[in-house]
Amino acid sequence: MARYHFIKHFKTITKHRHQVICHCFKAGIGFQGLFHDLSKYMPAEFIVGAKYYQGNRSPNEGEREDYGYSKAWMHHKGRNRHHFEYWSDYNPKTKKLSPIQMPKCYVIEMFCDRIAAEKIYKGDAYSKEGPLEYFNGGKQRRLKNHMIHPETSRQLEYLLKMLAVRGEEKTFAFVRAWARNRAAMPWERKESTG
Repeated sequence: MARYHFIKHFKTITKHRHQVICHCFKAGIGFQGLFHDLSKYMPAEFIVGAKYYQGNRSPNEGEREDYGYSKAWMHHKGRNRHHFEYWSDYNPKTKKLSPIQMPKCYVIEMFCDRIAAEKIYKGDAYSKEGPLEYFNGGKQRRLKNHMIHPETSRQLEYLLKMLAVRGEEKTFAFVRAWARNRAAMPWERKESTG
């Protein structure tokens, strides 16, 4: 019989959520951050999370190992717009499921989420390069399999590279300005002047 870790899981997801909220305030989307990952407290996600809790990676990985898929993840990605997997729809031209470019506010929340996840799961081993390394680990697969819109991928990668090179303070200053349309991605500046 599986051992459930309700308290440990609750503490982990709450710590993660609070970290994302802090990052969202730094990024200029604080109100949006207050609603981050609330579905993780719903029984469809919370019970599975407590069952597969490990503390150093997502419980969804454990569920996938047992069943080949994660019902909790499918529940989660369908309710949280900061996941690129949320942004896909049937394309009538190709007759396939295709990724849709994410609105900027959700790219920013995804960026905040990625940093917070690295901090929570890595603890003292966290480095500012970690979120980019994680992103790069699956980048080609995501693009090849049309799981993420190329522009969404490009925007997130740019922010993660900036974080790795310039650190949190300068990156969040840029993200705040980008959120308020006072800054643009380098290729957006070129396109608007060309």
